[in-house]
Amino acid sequence: MPSREDITYFGAGPALLPTDVLNTAAAALVDYNGTGLGLAEHSHRSELATGIVNKAKADLATYLDVPDDYEILFMQAGGSGEFSATVYNLVGVWVERRKQKILKELGIKTEKDIPEDELVKQLQKAVDEELKIDYLVTGSWSLKASQEATRLVGAEHVNIVADARKVNDGKFGKIPEESSWKLSKNPAMVYYCDNETVDGVEFPGFPELLKPNGEEGEPIVVADMSSNILSRRILVKNFSVIFFGAQKNLGSTGITVVIIKKNLLPPVVATPSPTLLRKLGLPIGPIVLSYETIAKNNSLYNTLSIFDVFIAGQVLQKSLKSFPDKVDGQQAVAEKKAKLIYAALDAHPESYKVVPDKSARSRMNICFRVTHLANIDDAEKLFLKGAVEKGLTGLKGHRSVGGIRASNYNSIPLSGAEKLAEYINEFTKTHR
Repeated sequence: MPSREDITYFGAGPALLPTDVLNTAAAALVDYNGTGLGLAEHSHRSELATGIVNKAKADLATYLDVPDDYEILFMQAGGSGEFSATVYNLVGVWVERRKQKILKELGIKTEKDIPEDELVKQLQKAVDEELKIDYLVTGSWSLKASQEATRLVGAEHVNIVADARKVNDGKFGKIPEESSWKLSKNPAMVYYCDNETVDGVEFPGFPELLKPNGEEGEPIVVADMSSNILSRRILVKNFSVIFFGAQKNLGSTGITVVIIKKNLLPPVVATPSPTLLRKLGLPIGPIVLSYETIAKNNSLYNTLSIFDVFIAGQVLQKSLKSFPDKVDGQQAVAEKKAKLIYAALDAHPESYKVVPDKSARSRMNICFRVTHLANIDDAEKLFLKGAVEKGLTGLKGHRSVGGIRASNYNSIPLSGAEKLAEYINEFTKTHR
């Protein structure tokens, strides 16, 4: 049986974790800091747990240069849970802001000065005619996000800004030109997935069309960065909400991180009452997906997995020690690894086909097909078998699309990328 040192695991998630972090976590699981109890046994209400949460938040803010007017939340339910949470929370923000606009237009100071039925009538008209949630559909995850919004609020309130399949023969693999995007006027949010793990598509940078337009809080941009967070520099102030599951670049499965602008939380903006939302026919989210509730309780409203936060914190501490220039240093390594692997694939066009267009190639999830045999399935089985023999594992593509996928997350060492590039070159020579 191979040892941990014998393999490089390119799985898409849960992903490889640094061995030294796992060794530290393993010891903490048995006895944390000489307390006689393992970390998973300590109360999430303890001072110890609060310290772990606060340290991880501070280190994440340092590593990414998160401004002071943002809050960091540790939540549960994964990125898929955030497909729902963003709808629940930001539709609520939209309703509250629209209510305040109605009161201002009527010259009324507070909602107590207008009959409730009249206010509900005005709001209902606004919801029916104006409420939109915008989605850029560039891959499997953004498609699922838009489908969840449709399930929660109805297709009439969901606007597909762009669908990449329409510019790529019915398949994902490109990002439509911004000139073709059809944004709504003042949507509750504009969502996009910065990196699509299934389809190997990554935005090369922040979209020009979504940059702040000078009006306070506009547009409200939500980004799913589950699979490329911590791998490159981002300008946090361009976003209203960033969310990501921990299990790619940050830690282990079990926690989801939300970075949210504080002007989307009380006391800056109130949360509509459940009674009002019911009257408007809008969904009311579970309280554990309420950003207000999680923020008020410093991420400890319910039993958070402190052990998983600890692992994430250890990864952040290691990253800060490894890269004095913070995320910029990690970005340089990520790009070097990706270039090595893509260069090997591009050198043999007769044997490999990179799936996404060159303009949208992901640095994190390198998706390709092995084409040098008449039967692609046979060629890919042969490729995968040879890869495992060399200690290169986790390369099988997502079940929905097949092919090969090398997930080049932060914990993949440069030597691992070099080994894969060497194998790509070797395979095409030995299997003609």
